[in-house]
Amino acid sequence: MPVSKPTLEELKAVAEKLHFNMSDTQLEEYQEVIAPNFEAYTLIEELEDWVPEVNYSRSPGVEPAPKDNPLGAWYIKASIKGRPSGPLAGHKVVVKDNICVAGLPMMNGASTLEGYVPDIDATVVTRILDAGGEIVGKAHCEYFCLSGASHTNAKGPVLNPHDVSRSSGGSSSGCGALVGSGEVAMAIGCDQGGSIRIPAAWSGCVGMKPTWGLVPYSGIMPIETTLDYAGPITANVRDNALLLSVIAGADDLDPRQYCPVIGDYMAALTKDVAGLKIGVVSEGFDREDSEPDVDEKVRLATERFKMLGCEVEPVSAPMHQTGQAIWLAIVLDGLTEQMMDRNGFGLNWKGLYVTSLLDAHANWRRKADDLSDSLKSCMLTGRYMLDKYNGRFYGKAQNLNRQLTQHYNERLAHYDALIMPTIPMKATPIPGSKSPLSESVQRAFEMVGNTCQFDATGHPAISVPCGMSDGLPVGMMLVGKHFDEATLYALAQAYEGAFRWRDM
Repeated sequence: MPVSKPTLEELKAVAEKLHFNMSDTQLEEYQEVIAPNFEAYTLIEELEDWVPEVNYSRSPGVEPAPKDNPLGAWYIKASIKGRPSGPLAGHKVVVKDNICVAGLPMMNGASTLEGYVPDIDATVVTRILDAGGEIVGKAHCEYFCLSGASHTNAKGPVLNPHDVSRSSGGSSSGCGALVGSGEVAMAIGCDQGGSIRIPAAWSGCVGMKPTWGLVPYSGIMPIETTLDYAGPITANVRDNALLLSVIAGADDLDPRQYCPVIGDYMAALTKDVAGLKIGVVSEGFDREDSEPDVDEKVRLATERFKMLGCEVEPVSAPMHQTGQAIWLAIVLDGLTEQMMDRNGFGLNWKGLYVTSLLDAHANWRRKADDLSDSLKSCMLTGRYMLDKYNGRFYGKAQNLNRQLTQHYNERLAHYDALIMPTIPMKATPIPGSKSPLSESVQRAFEMVGNTCQFDATGHPAISVPCGMSDGLPVGMMLVGKHFDEATLYALAQAYEGAFRWRDM
């Protein structure tokens, strides 16, 4: 079918949007001049799209009934079996519902996307299946992933497996709840401000946000290209290292990857950590939003690393506080432009565009009032700043991000890892359906004070459970040098192997 050419009225509307002052006569002349351009678009429309082939048989899966989904964590249950052998043979993996799995519905937590069914597998899905793993379904996430708590999904809140009145953490909320409850041992989450590490900390799991670009993001609905990560959420450190070993590595469909360096994560699990140096970041503790018991649990964990032979000492990183503002400007302006204005994928980069998702996501404009409060707050800020200040603050924040990255690199030149609480507070109560707007938005973003900086700088960071307080898990976060996930795994495994966090 030929691509439609603009009518005179449509062209007039386009000209006005571009701030052109054109008479009807001028518009008619331009209408004639640009007419041949649409022949190229028509040719592209007639060509078959060139996307990766889908392998491994599957059925559409089922949306479980409430009685079979007590935490509200599942979106779709399914069974897609990969190769009969491989490093993941016998392992079941659930993926966050912003990850494309061909033939399985995907709504990314949003009512505006409900009904969409991807026609491709994300690269991480293909790698899991090629390694012998089984994809057992899609886990609910927050509305377009714009919440660190678990109350914004259009189908209802996801509940914490340790206390169903509280958040499981977001935005990979279903992944955290399913792994934390023991229903599934392995999950793939995504992280732009802490969305792997937050549910790991609050639900009692191990969550790794890898170095930016180590794991391909192709076939996953983006938020902001410079902040997008995919990584494992698992029941233990060993499973986490195994899953990262499978999904990490270069992918010619993802141009963000600059020669990713893959470590031997499984070998790291047996490494002697005696002599490794850990810097305890002062600015990660005693924050205005910190709960004393959370700080205490993580400080006790640092003392336990001394028992393992590590050298542990305090270190100051003053830009840690500034880093949250740098991240905020990038994410608010970036998500407004890329995820919303440009339907998720934006322009001006080479790689895999999921064109079916581009079309489906554009539907948000017809149902904009249905968007979550947290997303609306982001879009209102981002649109205002882009229009008022021409994107200058986004650009300046990206410039300052290089300084922030150097700031952490200077500390990591003297330490093998940095440590701080993953989240300054324990899992928060889920807001009620009649809660005020201010509470809903506060609950969505209040917990990112220690996590978001490392989405901006690209450093790997892992959250590991280190204790319980008031019946809720507490997570500690270890941050490492770029592409040095192996050292983080060595430290995490040594801690997990020596101490029973549930008894701490």
